Amino acid sequence: MTSGASRRLEGRLIALGVCGSVAAYKSIELVRLLRAEGAEVVVLMTKAATAFAGTLAFQALSGHAVETDVLGLLPDNRIGHIVVADTADAIVVAPATARWLGAMANGIADDPVTAACLASSAPVVVAPAMDGDMWTHPATRANVARLQDVFGYRLVPPETGSLASGQTGIGRLAELPTIVDAVVATVGTRPVRRPDAADRPPRVAAPHEADLAGRHIVVSAGGTAEPIDPVRFIGNRSTGKMGVAIAEAALARGARVTMVAGRVEVSLPAEAAVVHAESTALMREAVLDAVFTDSADALIMAAAVADFRPRQTADHKLVRGGSLTLELEPTEDILAEVGRQATGTTPRPVIVGFAAETGSLDRAPEKLRRKGADFLVANDVSEAGSGFGTDTNRVQILAADGSREDLPLLSKRDVAHHILNRVARALDARDALAHTGRPRTES
Repeated sequence: MTSGASRRLEGRLIALGVCGSVAAYKSIELVRLLRAEGAEVVVLMTKAATAFAGTLAFQALSGHAVETDVLGLLPDNRIGHIVVADTADAIVVAPATARWLGAMANGIADDPVTAACLASSAPVVVAPAMDGDMWTHPATRANVARLQDVFGYRLVPPETGSLASGQTGIGRLAELPTIVDAVVATVGTRPVRRPDAADRPPRVAAPHEADLAGRHIVVSAGGTAEPIDPVRFIGNRSTGKMGVAIAEAALARGARVTMVAGRVEVSLPAEAAVVHAESTALMREAVLDAVFTDSADALIMAAAVADFRPRQTADHKLVRGGSLTLELEPTEDILAEVGRQATGTTPRPVIVGFAAETGSLDRAPEKLRRKGADFLVANDVSEAGSGFGTDTNRVQILAADGSREDLPLLSKRDVAHHILNRVARALDARDALAHTGRPRTES
């Protein structure tokens, strides 16, 4: 993708058709990329597509209701897919399945994606995704040839890579920037078809705070337990309430959440994927796996991780006797390790650390710098209402750019939303910079 002073789809309305492929989840990110280029986006989905990707994420990101019914009406009783067909500057179908290629090639309009293409004079870009043998089958090749040679559709061919079947071969959805480039090239210098907002599909209010739809957020919570013997451990007073509040708030905003849970005293949200990791060593392994192997968009390290552990752990219960001397060694610094590994990673996850201090928060700025985090949430746990186990918290949110936000005493859920506001803005800015070559500006 090229970058420039202006966004290449500024003022355009792009219709995105999503079909029933496992690659449908990638279309959520495609909405972001098209919008980063300045486009207004409206999404149409086949019934099968909704089984792979929910409509909520698409509506939240596009600001438009998702067309899923060929008979669906807009609030003003206009036919939804017809309005899209009449006003879109281009229609991009990604992923396009073998079934959709066959239906479109033969004019079978039993879903809103096919119906909109049939009803529109706008150019159409098709990005197929399917099993390799399906892609090379003569029926599929004939349908593709008809769409290209007779209908004049622009094809973005699938690529070779890992497929949903577990095999490796051709059939993988093309890289998203390649699809965006094809849309830009297809639109070219054509005038905007219907610049009047009244002609286009109406905007809808986004679901409450659904700005993390399609994001993967990793949240650690609770305290760690460093074993002395099979029944005793060194621990701390963390209950996990702050981490759980963050996870619940992120889920409410549309995120996919992985919780890495140490010792917690509260219920964990059922909608989150939970990994139990009670020691620092286990938590390190779980966090690194969730962030880097499972491609997290952000890590919020709310767990109270032990700074020291016994150098040796007895393999049997120690008996009561005289004094007991423990030699302690430093534990792994999980947050700092994530910060180091994230350097140079594309896209880089947003990293949020916590600093539980007593009496003074003066060390927080240096800790932020040393850990390599984007934000650090610092609080004085000795302050009334701001310690472990409370339902409230009073924090400072420090940013790597030197800014600081001092929050009053709030519920932990409200604190969570303040943190997630920062994370959501940072992710949007990250993606805008990556895909347009320039920082995102508030509209």
